[in-house]
Amino acid sequence: MPIVVGVQFKSVTKVYHFDSNQLLDLAHQDFIVVDTARGPEVAQVVQPPHQIGDEEVVGEMKSVLRRANPWDMVQRDMWQHKEQEALAICRAKSREHRLDIKMVRCEYSFDGGRLLVYFASEDRVDFRSLVRELARVFHTRIEMRQIGVRDEAKLLDGVGKCGRQLCCTSWLREFTPVSIRMAKNQQLPLNPDEISGVCGRLLCCLSYEDDVYREQNKKMPKLGAEVVTPHGIGRVRHIHPLKETVTVMLENHALVEVAVGELISTKTSAGHSCSTCGGCTTKRRAGAEEDNARAREANKRRGNQPGNQPGNQSGQQGQAQGNVVPTEDEIEDDLGEVGIDSDAAPGTGPADSPRRKRRRRNRNRNERGGDRTGGKGNPAGSD
Repeated sequence: MPIVVGVQFKSVTKVYHFDSNQLLDLAHQDFIVVDTARGPEVAQVVQPPHQIGDEEVVGEMKSVLRRANPWDMVQRDMWQHKEQEALAICRAKSREHRLDIKMVRCEYSFDGGRLLVYFASEDRVDFRSLVRELARVFHTRIEMRQIGVRDEAKLLDGVGKCGRQLCCTSWLREFTPVSIRMAKNQQLPLNPDEISGVCGRLLCCLSYEDDVYREQNKKMPKLGAEVVTPHGIGRVRHIHPLKETVTVMLENHALVEVAVGELISTKTSAGHSCSTCGGCTTKRRAGAEEDNARAREANKRRGNQPGNQPGNQSGQQGQAQGNVVPTEDEIEDDLGEVGIDSDAAPGTGPADSPRRKRRRRNRNRNERGGDRTGGKGNPAGSD
């Protein structure tokens, strides 16, 4: 297994791993010179030499060249002092070329052979003429790199809404995706001014406690759910995930705060009666009795229709079945076959059902068609 060392080139940036090159005595915060794609660079050790698995190595791994000597540190500081002067020149040249870009930072490479210019812009910019002029001014290779608003805030630094230094500048090494769902989980106001940072994007701190809020919200009842509390039946008006309590409005419009463990939701009882009180069972029993009474009334109206007289077969069946108390499901199925709604107003019957009306219209249409054609199977005008 390879022995690697973790380094970073700037403070509070991503950690890169390099082959230790048998330098096992490297300590934390030591300065070393490493080989990169842009040439040698000075880096600082943040993870002393340690072993990693072969599956963790992706691609070709660069190695550590040597420890940084005093001359390496002097050379690095010399080029860093020239970066502010280079930034001022780049800003002046961009104004001369009338480019709508914002120069953020300039960085020289370790040997001064390359100047990296970070800029921010909302649109694509053609800066080829600017690069040629900067190359004539600095006599080095110019590399322009466009960055987003988050990276711009990280490079410029600042103070957040909490009054502390920006997280991305002080300790946050990499940006994580942040969504508006995180603000909803934490019941924060969806006002852009309240949940946006200095960069204009959603606050990075919204993701710090999102996992905790999601786990706590799974234990909480839904807003508006009907629950049974020691104080009576009410509806949930507000939830407090961290306190594991909810605010409930009772039937007398009083607001009480109750722990989640003391709640019994009527929505999740699924037909089971409550063990603490009979509120849920009583309401379900009353509703069932009301449905049965409505079904019996509909059955009585069906038996009083003109087509259901005792002389008719259907009427005899209705009288024969009138002494038997049917179940609610049988009543609903029977009424559905003849087109009667159990909730229909008195006076409606099978004669007014849509199904019978359609049958009567189809029968009349067939009779009229038969008269025009001379009867079925006998064309008009034939003997």
